[in-house]
Amino acid sequence: MQSRPTYPSMSKGLEIKKLILQGFNSFRHLKHVHAHILRLSLCQDNYLLNMILRYSFDFSDTNYTRLVFHQIKQPNIFLWNTMIRGLVSNDCFDDAVEFYSLMRSEGFLPNNFTFPFVLKACARLLDMQLGVKIHTLVVKAGFDYDVFVNTSLVCLYAKCGFLEDAHKVFDDIPEKNVVSWTAIISGYIGVGKSREAIDMFRRLLETNLVPDSFTVVRVLSACTQLGDINCGEWIHKWIMEMGMVRNVFVATSLVDMYAKCGNMGKARGVFDGIPEKDIVTWGAMIQGYALNELPREAMDLFLQMQRENVKPDCYTVVGVLSACTRLGALELGEWATGLVDRNEFSCNPVVGTALIDLYAKCGNLARAWEVFKGMKEKDRVVWNAIISGLAMNGYVKISFGLFGQVEKIGIKPDGNTFIGLLCGCTHAGLVDEGMQYFNSMDRVFSLIPTVEHYGCMVDLLGRAGLLDEAHQMIRNMPMEANAIVWGALLGACRIHRDTQLAELVLKQLIELEPWNSGNYVLLSNIYSTNLKWDEAAKIRLSMNEKGIQKSPGCSWIEVDGIVHEFLVGDKYHPLSEKIYANLDELTKKMKVAGYIPTTSYVL
Repeated sequence: MQSRPTYPSMSKGLEIKKLILQGFNSFRHLKHVHAHILRLSLCQDNYLLNMILRYSFDFSDTNYTRLVFHQIKQPNIFLWNTMIRGLVSNDCFDDAVEFYSLMRSEGFLPNNFTFPFVLKACARLLDMQLGVKIHTLVVKAGFDYDVFVNTSLVCLYAKCGFLEDAHKVFDDIPEKNVVSWTAIISGYIGVGKSREAIDMFRRLLETNLVPDSFTVVRVLSACTQLGDINCGEWIHKWIMEMGMVRNVFVATSLVDMYAKCGNMGKARGVFDGIPEKDIVTWGAMIQGYALNELPREAMDLFLQMQRENVKPDCYTVVGVLSACTRLGALELGEWATGLVDRNEFSCNPVVGTALIDLYAKCGNLARAWEVFKGMKEKDRVVWNAIISGLAMNGYVKISFGLFGQVEKIGIKPDGNTFIGLLCGCTHAGLVDEGMQYFNSMDRVFSLIPTVEHYGCMVDLLGRAGLLDEAHQMIRNMPMEANAIVWGALLGACRIHRDTQLAELVLKQLIELEPWNSGNYVLLSNIYSTNLKWDEAAKIRLSMNEKGIQKSPGCSWIEVDGIVHEFLVGDKYHPLSEKIYANLDELTKKMKVAGYIPTTSYVL
């Protein structure tokens, strides 16, 4: 029979408890208090040790917690639960499952505090077999009506791809809470059923429950996946009504949703309304500008962020590098990379890929290769970046060799890999090799070519002068050709002066892009070149009736780290007079040298 604790031991225990409840300012401090427990011979006090274990996990030192636990002679269910919970919270899912098995072998029956965490471990490990066994035990132990246990089961089945089973468990929950609804909504999003996720959110709003910020962020991600800006605007309105827009987590998700749906005006409106922006918010807006081909705006916002003394993270720098790549601003990009830890570029594939892309598209293949070689983790995206970079810069044979290495090391190529290879074949005029790679996608790698791959092939055939074959490929495509595909054929028509086919192509482009002034201008010029004055006049009249104006040409140049932007005919630049004077001088010298400009396709 265990003796009752004496008054001195109780007093010591209360003293230690007081010390523990004050918290720890370091792991060393925690170990010092633990040593105090050992000196006072309280090393088997489960209550005090449970508190030590919980705080130890906060410092993410799972080795120390194991050592403490294994020295306990008679751990109770609370200690087992603390260990399983702590291991799961520190992403040690295999260890959590191992501790669960040890607990069961010691004869302990899990309770409603054990099940949610061990089920989370099973979900993260995709261990459906153990999950089903635990589900059976949940029913036997009488916890099948516990909302937290059932919510964990919903997450398990959804994460493992068994959405129908997840829904059955969800439907059987008598009193669902917000976490239960979020679990099933996340389950639908996880398997790509974003529309169903939004429908479940609508059902949630019909109950008396109020979704939390995490639920709202998840459903906004579903709108982003669908590109459904109307649905996103409806949720935005609800957020405003509920006063959630001041939540930086929710507001940042709105910025991201609008940006990825292409509405940068609304994204900026939400962004400007956030009182306290964090680095994730700044990054979402900068990446949004870069994604929507507004590199100048991305750089302006980044410089504003710098003025406000916000330190960029690696993902913000990825957006900046993307903008610099678009602008051809190599010096500016290199300056931005100096604002984050250089190790990020060798250890983080996302950041390293952005830097490879910048160097490659700015023509500095030596630096691109240097970054590639220095990367510790090379995933498929990294390989794609260097293959595409080499191919675009004329090193096609080397890119072919790298593709062979990708196969040897066991990385399966994807659609982007072949876009890089096909673009390389296009620039080098390698029609046969391009056809071989294109055909191998389906036959060898079980990849279905997309409209982008067909666009590359049309470009390859067209540039090689095989216009009929290129046109035939468009007619044989299993999907409707988009403006990019027809544009590739148009480019070939211009190179090989096939005005008859160009006329047909431009009619297709005007149907696909009725707002694009360039197509009307080119078709009008073709009619004029072929003396079809009436048709040319009709095109210009159509442009006027539809209110379509020719978009001015725009270019950028970087000088000493500063990006200068120019529009056709503008005089906004402070050095405009000198620039035009130099251009006039160059034009005179070119005429003397015998240069005659091509004007047949200029309005």
